[in-house]
Amino acid sequence: MALGCDLDQISVGRGTAGQINLSVIHQYVDYLVSKQNVKNIFVNGTTGEGLSLSIQERKQLAEEWMCQGKDKLDHVIIHVGALSLLESQELARHAAAIGASGIAVIAPSFFKPTNKDELLGFLQKVASEAPTVPFYYYHIPALTGVKIRVEELLDGIREQIPTFQGVKFSDTDLLDLAQCINRNEREQFVFLYGVDEQLLSALAIGANGAVGSTYNYLGRKTNLMLQAFAKPDLALAQKYQFLTGEFLSFVIKLGFGVAQTKAVMTFVSGIPMGPPRLPLVSASEEFIAKAKAKLESIVWPDGD
Repeated sequence: MALGCDLDQISVGRGTAGQINLSVIHQYVDYLVSKQNVKNIFVNGTTGEGLSLSIQERKQLAEEWMCQGKDKLDHVIIHVGALSLLESQELARHAAAIGASGIAVIAPSFFKPTNKDELLGFLQKVASEAPTVPFYYYHIPALTGVKIRVEELLDGIREQIPTFQGVKFSDTDLLDLAQCINRNEREQFVFLYGVDEQLLSALAIGANGAVGSTYNYLGRKTNLMLQAFAKPDLALAQKYQFLTGEFLSFVIKLGFGVAQTKAVMTFVSGIPMGPPRLPLVSASEEFIAKAKAKLESIVWPDGD
């Protein structure tokens, strides 16, 4: 099972002027590999504020992750979704040119596809610009507002997108996920689960792995959970999942989003992730103090 870091989450450090900070990425790569045992990366997605960045900024970040991750990371999947089809196609071509392990695309979220054929048409037009690169659909209906079931989308998808590899499934609808896995076993699609607090449930259904924001700072703990599940030692796996959930439940009540995730990653790693880009605003000092105290109070099964 593969664990990926949703750098979708925190791939962007910013200075006071709100510019991307490429200089921290080499340190970030080394931290993820050595401290969190995370070697699979998802760039320019949600928490990395990909849709708040310019096309040029997204290219620069993708290039830097590919450069700094060479010989250190196993896979770098680059999110190339955009509101504009032409921009998404441009990003797909760029990702292919720099040697990305895969590309992923969310559904357009302003002028939304209203049925499977409309969504599939958009995805196909993007995937065709990178015809040798594995393609993933990034399903996150809570943010896109596109609630087309993945089970429906996958029916015959390889006929339209030969490079289709799988789904980053960031939704709590485990029935949809289960039906996808059950009906597409012969296709050997990859299902990477994106709701961190429910990962163990998704693994039990048959998810192949995960991509999530907490793996930036709880990657090693989650890898231990994956190992326990594989043994199988369900009781131990549950302990890790419950403790992750305890922390997330605590910070969600305080107000937890992209900005707060960057703050947690900063105090755990010591790497300055910078503030988010407007309209998001930085986490408060009160949030940081409470979140840090809570995380430090948790006693993990491995003794840390």
